[in-house]
Amino acid sequence: MTKRYAVVLAAGQGTRMKSKLYKVLHPVAGRPMVQHVIDQIKTVQLDKIVTVVGFGADKVIEHIGDESDFVTQAEQLGTGHAVIQAEDLLSDKDGTTIVVCGDTPLITSDTYKALFDHHEKNGAKATVLTAKAPNPFGYGRIIRDGANEVEKIVEQKDATEEELLSDEINTGTYCFDNLALFAALQHVSNDNAQGEYYLPDVIEILREQSEKVTAFQTPEFEETLGVNDRVALAQAEKIMKKRINEKHMRNGVAIIDPDNTYIHPEVEIEQDVVIHPGTIIRGASVIKTNAEIGPNSEITNCYIGEETVMKQSVANDSKIGDRVKIGPFAHIRPESSIGNEAKVGNFVEVKKTVLGDKSKVSHLSYIGDAQVGSNVNVGCGTITVNYDGKNKFLTTIEDDAFIGCNSNLIAPVTVGKGSYVAAGSTITKNVPEDSLSVARARQTNKEGYATKLKNRQKD
Repeated sequence: MTKRYAVVLAAGQGTRMKSKLYKVLHPVAGRPMVQHVIDQIKTVQLDKIVTVVGFGADKVIEHIGDESDFVTQAEQLGTGHAVIQAEDLLSDKDGTTIVVCGDTPLITSDTYKALFDHHEKNGAKATVLTAKAPNPFGYGRIIRDGANEVEKIVEQKDATEEELLSDEINTGTYCFDNLALFAALQHVSNDNAQGEYYLPDVIEILREQSEKVTAFQTPEFEETLGVNDRVALAQAEKIMKKRINEKHMRNGVAIIDPDNTYIHPEVEIEQDVVIHPGTIIRGASVIKTNAEIGPNSEITNCYIGEETVMKQSVANDSKIGDRVKIGPFAHIRPESSIGNEAKVGNFVEVKKTVLGDKSKVSHLSYIGDAQVGSNVNVGCGTITVNYDGKNKFLTTIEDDAFIGCNSNLIAPVTVGKGSYVAAGSTITKNVPEDSLSVARARQTNKEGYATKLKNRQKD
């Protein structure tokens, strides 16, 4: 089987982005552009990936990690110059090398596979990925010869009137016979207005050597979009969002308004989930069957169980069980675990807390650093006072306990199984099982005192 390699061009600074962030690290659907490229090409069973980095190299290497080898292009002297930086790692290897740009996040693994297969089936020394452009202005045109091979790639400014009639454009992605690629790169010149070494010159060199150069045309022009500025970045985001949402809908997910629903690529959603408008689902989230999310909810790196309903709420890095009711306007903060058939109601914040099965925190409460058992009722306005200014402490509420409204539980403290805490209490000591704890001053009524105060104010 033919060995396969990839060179990912990711050295450009991207000045047109007008950003301090390295160009290929700008996110599309929550994932850096270059990571989309790596994720798609690595499915083609490559023997080695080499990423060419330059400005901001450390951050690119940090994001990609051990999925690739790296070489540095210290000066940006053109695409041909970038590829030749991989010479020490690849130049002596038999096989096929794909060269892709790190700012083309929309090209799919299916297209990469088809490009490889076309190249190898035709025995070509080079194959250009092309597309039919609705408006080809500004693109390099593909000019084919009588045998339907690529005769040349001609830039807009150099094309004749006849050549400008071609709407088949160069996408900047290529497959090469690896040995032929690095041999031809030795002959690429920088004798041009920009003083740079251009990779498309390899095509011309191979043609002069009477080598076979073919083109594979993808039917999807939009997937070849290169992101060079914020406008193109927004276009890529829109296309990626549409692609992801359509995949989920075809798998049985009801997305009420796809134009206003944002789902990251790695999210898993089972059939018969309903997603309302304004919902954002990020990271490695899993939504189980018959759940209902939104409107206007944000979920990041969460597991959401079957038949759970979340409305106008935010959840991060947590696990939420089956048949749970969340919101409206609840906040599930990281490291929380919400049991089956529990409730986290309106204006409730839960942080680093285990909330047991069938327990309820219905409204206007803060439960942080807590271990809450099953069948617990937490009344309105309850606060677990978990922080003394230096350390966080644990509050434990055991099964079947009842916490009255407007209670403060001063951690570390335990409320025993089946116990009651009276409304308005500030609990500083453990409450035994099956007890009633009242921690508030006895009410005193001073009859007529309000009238006395009013008369004093008139004087």
